[in-house]
Amino acid sequence: MLFNSYEFIFFFLPISFFIYFYLNHKRLTTASKAWLIFCSLFFYSWWNIIYLPLILASIIFNYVIAKKMTEFDEHKKNYFSRKSILQIGLIFNIGLLAYFKYMDFFILNANMVLNTNYGLYQLALPLAISFFTLQQIAFLVDSYEGLAKEKSFLNYTLFVVFFPQLIAGPIVHHKEMLPQFVRVRNKVKNYKNIALGLFIFSIGFFKKVVLADTFAVWATAGFDTATSLNLFAAWATSLSYSLQLYFDFSGYTDMAIGAALLFNIKLPINFNSPYKATGMIDFWKRWHITLTNFIFAYIYMPIVRLFEESTFHKVMFATLIAFLISGLWHGASWMFVLFGGLHGIGVVVNHYWQKYWRKKLKINLNKYLAWLITFNYVNITFIFFRATNWDDAIKVLQGMVGLNGIMLPVKLENKLAFLTQYAIEFGSWASEINGSNWVPIILALGFILLTTKNSIQMINYPKLHIQKFVMKRQAIFFGIILFITLVLEKKYSEFLYFNF
Repeated sequence: MLFNSYEFIFFFLPISFFIYFYLNHKRLTTASKAWLIFCSLFFYSWWNIIYLPLILASIIFNYVIAKKMTEFDEHKKNYFSRKSILQIGLIFNIGLLAYFKYMDFFILNANMVLNTNYGLYQLALPLAISFFTLQQIAFLVDSYEGLAKEKSFLNYTLFVVFFPQLIAGPIVHHKEMLPQFVRVRNKVKNYKNIALGLFIFSIGFFKKVVLADTFAVWATAGFDTATSLNLFAAWATSLSYSLQLYFDFSGYTDMAIGAALLFNIKLPINFNSPYKATGMIDFWKRWHITLTNFIFAYIYMPIVRLFEESTFHKVMFATLIAFLISGLWHGASWMFVLFGGLHGIGVVVNHYWQKYWRKKLKINLNKYLAWLITFNYVNITFIFFRATNWDDAIKVLQGMVGLNGIMLPVKLENKLAFLTQYAIEFGSWASEINGSNWVPIILALGFILLTTKNSIQMINYPKLHIQKFVMKRQAIFFGIILFITLVLEKKYSEFLYFNF
């Protein structure tokens, strides 16, 4: 079920909301929690019920493993040590992810290297497996460290399957979520949270349907349809995808945060105007923040602890490895690994710049130049994130540097006809992507992204200070945006991170 579908907006969300708070009003708190779990599993099963047993088995297994570690008594005779129990849990989760997400990838590469011809499994990727696996790995590791103790199976299950964040994040942490499920005041309808939730949800809905899906048309035409791209068409293609990815994923996160607020649950912030970043370190503090936090705590830090002596160079090596792993987490493709490696290199270079060149040589970049370098680097690396193969990526990159020609608008031909001697042509300068209005739209959206507050800043989240007149204004805004978006929506399209 999609957040941007009529079924979700007009049936699933209101029904789950009203019954949940009705049960709480009757002080049937256990029943209300069970209802929310049922709704979440129904939401998950809407895509393909065949994988419902998989997520249930994963939840039960991880809950038992975590409980075994928290209740481990060193004075009693045990068949396994706490560390062995953790290792069993990690092998199960990583193995589950490897089997469903990477098995065909491994077979393809093995066939290529060993010159064999093993058949592919052709497995469908279970929805949300990357997200609920990471959540539970974090819970297991923290249970081993004594940082997580959850006795209630219902609370743990709700932590994993809570529908607003289940499919594509944010990647929630038990420390910030589990206490909210038992807080008494969260069992009562909060009209302030309802107003804010609808406000954020409507912004995310607009981002997805009106903005992301519009840019998707141009990006798809450039990457998948066009055989070659001239200079401007190539830049339109790459910028369109960068904006599509941002508005699609940011829109999903806004809708998730908004939907969760209806139930008085505050999900973590996942985006903070990442395209305003003035360095790659700054970018990853703003982009997919919950993934950044997971990488740091559960991938980067364990790698650093392997070193007997943590020098700066070794720490930078650990950073690069962590980003390569995060790239592979996005999908079973060398293009994702390359994307992760490029971002790792960008972060490492940024650290070296700060440590050596900026401090020792007193070299400072103008903030506008720093932004320009960062944004263009991110835009270029997203080409590898989007391209299905190396040839598609090279096609776009070649066009961006003008190797496939330069075409200017035909209306400029009379004034600039002399440029034809330099192999510059005149015509429909974006004919390859079936559009010529991309310049004002991309410039306008870019200006808005760089100069205005994001949706979270608009409401001062998570402080949630709000007056009655603001609530009314947000209710009106929600109604207008919802109406416009529903009118403009031609068909439902999946969110990009459903694929990861």
